[in-house]
Amino acid sequence: MTEPQWNLEPKFDFVDKHRVATNKKCSLAKIDTETNGPFEGKDHGRAFTHQAVIDIRDLQYKMFTEGKQSLLVVLQAPDAAGKDGLIRKVLGQMNPQGCRTYPFKVPSAEEAAHDFLWRVHKCTPAAGKVSIFNRSHYEDVLVVRVEDLVPKSEWQERYEIINGFEKLLAHRGTQILKFYLHISPEEQLERFKKRLDEPTKHWKLNAGDYEARDKWPQYREAYEDVFEKCNASYAPWHVIPADKKWYRDASVAAIVRQTLQEMNPQLPSIDADLDEIRRLYEREAAELAAKKN
Repeated sequence: MTEPQWNLEPKFDFVDKHRVATNKKCSLAKIDTETNGPFEGKDHGRAFTHQAVIDIRDLQYKMFTEGKQSLLVVLQAPDAAGKDGLIRKVLGQMNPQGCRTYPFKVPSAEEAAHDFLWRVHKCTPAAGKVSIFNRSHYEDVLVVRVEDLVPKSEWQERYEIINGFEKLLAHRGTQILKFYLHISPEEQLERFKKRLDEPTKHWKLNAGDYEARDKWPQYREAYEDVFEKCNASYAPWHVIPADKKWYRDASVAAIVRQTLQEMNPQLPSIDADLDEIRRLYEREAAELAAKKN
């Protein structure tokens, strides 16, 4: 039986479909958490992702050797929306020599003794590199707000501070992509069940995840404020339907690939005399062949 010939370049603008409009209130309740997009189904979407990942690796190699631009990918989501899976299947396929993932959990005592961006700034990508944030500086206007960890007057000021921080990174040559993985409460609960049923995933179990479900509306409101207040052209937010893992992967892969294509990294110019290098190679090859004979 022959494999179906999928169209791996569908006429579908993933950026336009999922990017949050600037200076406009975003309502997560009005955005679907499940879709097939332009794909005929799971197999089609996975085939697309496979090709997109190959292209991403090639573009990342050029960016690494060019050594001028950099890329920061920010992932935010409710628990079980698939940040780890997305990194493993898509973003983590880039060459680790030029790409690193940073998870941001509860601040350590040392981190808490500094300003809230201290632990984040040192993880931003150097020229030619890619940084992936698994959660990020946005926890400091999300969790701290909903869980009432700092006064309102303090977290309200952080939107402007974050905008300045991201503008600084962009000025240095860092392209910023921010993704919110949009999962439904029903799908999240189903994934919690799978964690219970799978012993190898028991390490992920946390009673606090169920407490957070009780505050689902508050977290959505906090995210909607983030999308409205911190969504510059150089650091855009994208809301990705995440109930279907394969579509989540395909859409993020498409947006990352398009971004890298627009960055248009170039291989370094050649300073060496190719004719001389070729002459030296041919001489060494001839000498080696003569020794073997």
